[in-house]
Amino acid sequence: MSQGAPGDTIAAISTPLGMGGIGIVRLSGPQAQPIAQKIFRRRGQEGASLLSHRFYLGEVIRPEDQTVIDEVLLVFMSQPKTYTREDVVEIQCHSGILVLKEILQVVLRSGARLAEPGEFTKRAFLNGRIDLTQAEAVIDLISAKTRESLDLANRQRAGKLATEVRLIKEGLLNLLTSLEAGVDFPEEEIPEISPAEISRQIKNSLERLNALWQTYQEGRIYREGIAAVIVGKPNVGKSSLLNSLLGEDRAIVTAIPGTTRDTIEEIINIQGIPLRILDTAGLRHARDLIEEEGVKRTKKHLSQADLAIWVLDGSQPANSEDLAILPEIQSKKTIIAVNKNDLPQRIALESLRAKLPETPFIPVSALYGSGIDRLKEVIRGLVLNGKLESSAEIIIANLRHKQAIEAARDSLSQAWQSLKANLSYEFIILDLKPALESLGEILGEETSEDVLDRIFGQFCIGK
Repeated sequence: MSQGAPGDTIAAISTPLGMGGIGIVRLSGPQAQPIAQKIFRRRGQEGASLLSHRFYLGEVIRPEDQTVIDEVLLVFMSQPKTYTREDVVEIQCHSGILVLKEILQVVLRSGARLAEPGEFTKRAFLNGRIDLTQAEAVIDLISAKTRESLDLANRQRAGKLATEVRLIKEGLLNLLTSLEAGVDFPEEEIPEISPAEISRQIKNSLERLNALWQTYQEGRIYREGIAAVIVGKPNVGKSSLLNSLLGEDRAIVTAIPGTTRDTIEEIINIQGIPLRILDTAGLRHARDLIEEEGVKRTKKHLSQADLAIWVLDGSQPANSEDLAILPEIQSKKTIIAVNKNDLPQRIALESLRAKLPETPFIPVSALYGSGIDRLKEVIRGLVLNGKLESSAEIIIANLRHKQAIEAARDSLSQAWQSLKANLSYEFIILDLKPALESLGEILGEETSEDVLDRIFGQFCIGK
């Protein structure tokens, strides 16, 4: 992300392009107000100054010929009480691609430059309004797919993770200060901290870091979702099951085997878990090149999935095409949906139950929707390893945080080993310092420009 000087003024469209009620063009930087006064004509008060945090009705004009682009509401917000802690202007216009682009162009011609992805939030971070965990929470808020993932992002945005990390860091910093004082100034007769107290403080920090680390898998599931693949031979009701889970007709359903030739992907809210679910081509010996490609893609998606939902036709005995799927799913978390339970059941499941003793078998009717709620409950329980509710107040969901916690934990474990080996306190000091640096990385205190570019590069332009 190549950005200009910190003192320049940036601008971008902050709402999705398209027809709608309102579109917003946002500016941030020292020239935000002068640019606004150059392009904005207030009704009956041309040239009057703009008071902070007030909306004004007027028109955006092209300064070169005074022609009107749109009637707008404009608000000027004086720093530091703004999102970026810089002067900010927001222009609320009628939403349309041409209108928004015309206003942005006149703003850029008047002295602003186009913002990079995430640059408004990056300025909020660099100017100390938010720490790095809160900045990362912004993109999680935008991309949240369920209420649970939204709540998780909001807890991080409110600073709960940052507060816990700072408390752990503060305790370790106090310990480091005591150790260094004893080592550097022995003649001052500073009371020496006992090995028992050092051990207690290190263990306390390790326990708190472990508690955070253990929440990662759950947090990742809520943040990123789970990839699930619906598999089965042709015409067992895979597409009907997808439609039933979605509550809408997304996949084409016919009585002709092999209707689905390619994968169909949708996101389903399974009791708070974003489930990225794929309906795939039926697994069988391909009868043409198109079907062969579909089967190949099904196997590829299955190998990458977190969960397999194997659909069997309960109204028919299992045959060789059904059983050929067994080796494909044996290494996966799997749920078997025995479909068409509205019809007389002819499938014998005893041998399959013996081969898959830990796998749940759920009778469903994709056509009539029976058993679907139970299927969703089982999916959620299997994904969360039987955990129904989280008791953790703080949950980490970001791989960067997990890796930094692991690094801090490793350094503290080494410090504890040095203490057990009765090594000089200088060695413990050497182990504590990288732990503090790793915790600082979570907050953005010890983070390189490359890491910041990767984080903020995930944002859309205008945020």
